[in-house]
Amino acid sequence: MKDRVVIVTGGAKGIGRHAAQTLARDGAKLALADTDVERLHKTLGEIQSAGADAIAIPTDVRDEKDVRRMVHEVVNRFGRIDALINDAGIVPHFNWGIPRWPRARFMSKDFWDSVIQTNLGGTFLCTKYVVPFMETRRSGNIINLWGGGRAENHGAAAYVVSKDAIRTFTRFVAEEEREWNVCVIAFSPKQAIATEDAPEEARKRLPGPDVLGNGFVLAAQADMELTGKTVEYQNGKLVAVI
Repeated sequence: MKDRVVIVTGGAKGIGRHAAQTLARDGAKLALADTDVERLHKTLGEIQSAGADAIAIPTDVRDEKDVRRMVHEVVNRFGRIDALINDAGIVPHFNWGIPRWPRARFMSKDFWDSVIQTNLGGTFLCTKYVVPFMETRRSGNIINLWGGGRAENHGAAAYVVSKDAIRTFTRFVAEEEREWNVCVIAFSPKQAIATEDAPEEARKRLPGPDVLGNGFVLAAQADMELTGKTVEYQNGKLVAVI
């Protein structure tokens, strides 16, 4: 990853922060995008103090103008984009013991729209604006975060719908970009993860983002044989599971 330029959305905390830290350790140049400005600059400071070349760009991935500005700012700063990690999302975290979201019949449309437009819409917009720069170089990797769910998880409908749609989006865009040598994959954390924001009880019971190891480093270099696939990090390598 030496000197390769990677955008990480949702890079201020959680899995995005872990991805950014592992990529930085492997020599990547990073652009962190998030709406949590305070946490964003804290993570930026951590990465820069470790010697990485990185910038932070406050970005709402639901806003097309914001995404366009962010992508062009990255290109103006680094001259290229080698990889995009679409991590920004709204997640229910029921495994943390957090109250369930409303069932569909009680869910407000505003809440539904917020989840869908952040998870799926943000993935679409960021992909839309990085792809032209990757096509020009006939090279690039796009990694979309995917997480499953069970039907009995009442309240998870908006999240699971958005993530299943992301997997379908991944397959279609992978075929569209195949001739330009742009590899598009869905990355599954495989299991519930307790990030730094999880309650202490959940952090004792569930693995943290470190369980993903250098999975994002591998994903950002994945070969075209994996394009369109859903992958997991297993025993130090990426494994196609769907």
